[in-house]
This record gives sequence, C-alpha cells and structure tokens, in this order.
Amino acid sequence: MSGSMPLIASSIMSKKIAGGANKIVLDVTVGSGAFMKTKEQGIELATAMKDIGALANRETVCILTDMNEPVGSAVGNSLEVIESIECLKGNMPEDIKEIIEILGSYIIKLAGQGNDIEENKKRIIENIENGKAYDKFIELVQAQGGDIEYIKDVNRFAKARYILPVVSNEAGYVEKLDGETVGQVSVNLGAGRIRKEDDIDHVARNNSK
Repeated sequence: MSGSMPLIASSIMSKKIAGGANKIVLDVTVGSGAFMKTKEQGIELATAMKDIGALANRETVCILTDMNEPVGSAVGNSLEVIESIECLKGNMPEDIKEIIEILGSYIIKLAGQGNDIEENKKRIIENIENGKAYDKFIELVQAQGGDIEYIKDVNRFAKARYILPVVSNEAGYVEKLDGETVGQVSVNLGAGRIRKEDDIDHVARNNSK
C-alpha cells in the first residue's frame, strides 16, 4: 500500500485544488472497507495530503473515520442517495450524524465562521432540523440540471428487480459487519466495477444493518 500512497494522495488533492477549494476538510477512512487498512496508513495518507495542501497554499484538515463496518444502513448507489436525503431531513443514524458533525464543524472553522467545534456542531444540527440543509441540496441539484422531483419523492428511484431478505434461523445479535466483505458483495451485485469497462447498476444494493 505504501508504494501507491503518493498516487492516492496526489489524486485526491489534485481534484480538490483543481476545483478551486482554498480550505479543505478530508474524511480519511481507515479499516477493512477502506484503502487504508490501519490507523498508521491513514495517518501516513493524511500527512501526505496535508503536505500537498501546504505546498499549494491550501489549509487542509484530515479526519480519520472508522470503515471497519459500513456507515449508516445503506450500501449501493441509489439507496445511499436516498439515505443522504433522509439525513438532510434529520433522519440519520448516529454514526452518520457523528461524521457530519465533525467534518462540517471543521469546514465552518476553516471558513472563519466559528472556532468552537462544539458550537459548530450545534449549528449544523440546527440547520438540518430547520430544513435549510435540505433546501440547499434541492437548490444545488436544480442548479446542475438535476430532477429535483426525485429528491422530493424518493419512491421515484428505480428499485431492484429482485429483493431477497436474508433472515437468521436463530435469535441473536450481530456483533460485527466486515466493511470489506459488505463492499465486495455490493460490487458483485453490480453496485461497483470489477473491470473498468463494467457498467454500474444504480439499483443494485444491499441493506447492511
């Protein structure tokens, strides 16, 4: 992995810099479901990206987040969009909420709009609960020529032809969901590419929790 670290860091940062961002907050995922399998690799990647940001005169903050298990309850393209819309309406799992709060709080701080991270977290949740975040998403989709009717009514999204529940034969608790395994299942279902020429099936999905 270390041999590809400079390529990963430069690929990520070049997109951010080319996009015109002068303040950058990055979610560096670490764990079985991420490129960086260990915390040490995550720190190495974060350090490389911060160094690139400094060379380009871009203030950069990296937050390491856990990807040993899937985040939220959805895996798959359209299903994750639907979950994102629900989050903007205030219906979000705690793990997604935690990531939104911490990443958003540092964006606010870097923008010079508030140095208190805890206060920034409260502002983020307030703007989700009062509907401003959802309204802004509608505005952004519309500005890019997207069909906002799908945002307003997520039932318009196409559904998979076959929906197969997987039920345990005995009572118990799920102790762990391996992020890499869940991701590979989704890819095999068509949610990702095995070869670069493969088409992506946007309705391929699986509920992870």
